[in-house]
Amino acid sequence: MSDVDVVEEAPEAGRPRTALAVSIVMALIVALLVGVLATRDSSTERTTQSPLIDEVAPPTEGETIDGDHFSLADQRGRWVVLNFFASWCVPCLEEHPELQAFDAAHRAEGDVVLVSTTFDDSAEDARDFFDEHGGTWPVIDDPDNSIGVAYGVAQVPETFVIAPNGTVKQRFPGPVTRAELDELIASYEDPSPEAEP
Repeated sequence: MSDVDVVEEAPEAGRPRTALAVSIVMALIVALLVGVLATRDSSTERTTQSPLIDEVAPPTEGETIDGDHFSLADQRGRWVVLNFFASWCVPCLEEHPELQAFDAAHRAEGDVVLVSTTFDDSAEDARDFFDEHGGTWPVIDDPDNSIGVAYGVAQVPETFVIAPNGTVKQRFPGPVTRAELDELIASYEDPSPEAEP
């Protein structure tokens, strides 16, 4: 047997060991992934995780992108839906029609105020977004993200529902729907003791 033959056979002898090692590593990765997913909080639990739940909402006021002034303190007695968004955010664009439908349903009644706050965005870009996609609710320009920081916002969209007494009742990370907002508010307005989430 020549040296060439020995060199050609050696890699073949090592292949089963390499395949076994790769299989073990892959099995460990899959097991780790399954473990992480199994121990992750459900989406419902993530929805309510915020140190602000059942606390008075942080002071929220500022100049809107239309040059008006908005203050959360002036809204006492009504529900407030505070939505953090950015014009460059694709999920924000996806949820926008839901917010429009929610605003249209409640604007006439005046029972709920929808307000948005810019996050890592300019007032000009936010105005362009609303000009293009519609929406007539107030949008607070927050150029230094101070309001977002006060609410612990890490990424947009993120929405907080604030009760008429000024306390935060719910946090929705990611896009929110009109149905979710309506159901939440209705659950607090139902006088039966088991209705409150």
